[in-house]
Amino acid sequence: MADKTQLQYTAEHEWILVTGTTATVGITAYAAEKLGDVVFVDLPAAGTTVALGKVVGEIESTKSVGELFAPVDGVILESNQAVVDAPELVNSDPFGEGWLIKVSFEVLPTFLSFDEYTALVGE
Repeated sequence: MADKTQLQYTAEHEWILVTGTTATVGITAYAAEKLGDVVFVDLPAAGTTVALGKVVGEIESTKSVGELFAPVDGVILESNQAVVDAPELVNSDPFGEGWLIKVSFEVLPTFLSFDEYTALVGE
């Protein structure tokens, strides 16, 4: 994936890599660390319509259950089957192999920059 400083972020601890009209989405290392050891990931099927701010998936850890929110209005192009099969990828490589979904969109909302996100989480 791209350099963390080149990604965009949400206040819900998701990162977004924009390529044309596709947003690749994952959770940040901060979120993965707070969740603890991820043991189960539930992601939407390709073709699912998603709405900005609505829950589209679930990430379960040994400590808690986290929700994955759609950062855009759009349609799921792909869910990362590797993460479904090996949920620990969310912890071991959250910005790479641990990506979660790819969504096509028409309108891109304003996200946080790397600096804004790190200020938000205090890192």
